[in-house]
Amino acid sequence: SEESRVWSRGQKEFTDKFTESVYVLANEPSVALYRLQEHVRRSLPELAQHKADMQRWEEQSQGAIYTVEYACSAVKNLVDSSVYFRSVEGLLKQAISIRDHMNASLLGPPAPTATLSCKDRLSAALGTAASRLLENCLFPFVLVSGDLLLSCGIYNLSSVT
Repeated sequence: SEESRVWSRGQKEFTDKFTESVYVLANEPSVALYRLQEHVRRSLPELAQHKADMQRWEEQSQGAIYTVEYACSAVKNLVDSSVYFRSVEGLLKQAISIRDHMNASLLGPPAPTATLSCKDRLSAALGTAASRLLENCLFPFVLVSGDLLLSCGIYNLSSVT
């Protein structure tokens, strides 16, 4: 029985030392670094994908912001250009007045006004190439800028040669 007690105490010491050794080995810093490395290897591809997605969304957002700023600048320039359109309107009124005065002195009273739209009267006066320009560029712009041509007094441009 003494022998079995010594034997069991030896076994207990052995198992305690063995458990302590396994505990030290399991918690050694190099093992912790290995576990950390495993975690990084598993999670890094997903994190890299998230980073790439965020960068792509940032680029798209920057592009949208630039587009909006450019559009705002264009609208501001349209508003600022109303001064020039008023000047052109005045010059057109003067030119029409001079033309009417010249027609009146050379041909008698001016021809009656046709019931054409402002766009049609201006197209007839400007000719084919300019009317294409008017249809493609100028007329939508004029509509945006406050129906300038409707108020500019263009009454009978079809008689201009």
